[in-house]
Amino acid sequence: MRIIILVTSVLFFQAISADAIILPMRERAQVIDEIIDERIETVLPDLMERTGIDMWVIISREYNEDPVLKTFLPSTWQTARRRTILLIYNPGSGEPLETLAVARYGVGKTFIKAWDKELHGDQWKRLAELIEERNPNKIGINYSDTFALADGITHTEYDLFLESLKPVHREKVISAEELAVGWLETRSKTEMIIYQQICRIAHEILAAGLTDEVIQPGITTTNDVAWWYRDRIRELKLTAWFHPSVSIQRETSPAL
Repeated sequence: MRIIILVTSVLFFQAISADAIILPMRERAQVIDEIIDERIETVLPDLMERTGIDMWVIISREYNEDPVLKTFLPSTWQTARRRTILLIYNPGSGEPLETLAVARYGVGKTFIKAWDKELHGDQWKRLAELIEERNPNKIGINYSDTFALADGITHTEYDLFLESLKPVHREKVISAEELAVGWLETRSKTEMIIYQQICRIAHEILAAGLTDEVIQPGITTTNDVAWWYRDRIRELKLTAWFHPSVSIQRETSPAL
């Protein structure tokens, strides 16, 4: 059972000797946005340097989001907006990343709106202009034979993207598989502090489900306990990555 929850580092230290604290959604949203900004500033530059990709283009349409794009969206965005294109450019020499939204709106505080339909016209044309102006060495997009989470661009968006580019830039397009996976698997300093609190919350939920308040010998089934966990997680305003599973392992049971 994997539980997704965010709490502040301040609350972590306050709760070090007490029960875990779960923030209300509004306060949780603030933490999410702060962590996204921190990750873009401190995690992403090293990943782009390591993979040799100096421009990362992430493209999604509303309700069919690239899994990676969802990790860049601010807390109040449930989905992309129409077609949302994020352009991340590493100018090198230790300069900050340039983060642009080739979209109808800016995306959070970090991705600055770089397309105005009335001013620039076609969205793909504007994206091609921004790429031309920066002239990157490698353009990473999210397609992968191996990792589903790094394979977020759809066939339609892939074709339209390539059609928008000049041949010289089309040749620079490569898979951003390593960059996408690196982004998803790497944690910032703040996240590593919060992770201890996440584990505490999970352990408290697990322990509560294995008490006589939940289990009545001879009556309660493992499926009953699994659904108790599911209900308890929702009561706490959390979500489970997978439906919980519970099994009995006895001393005489075959080794798993």
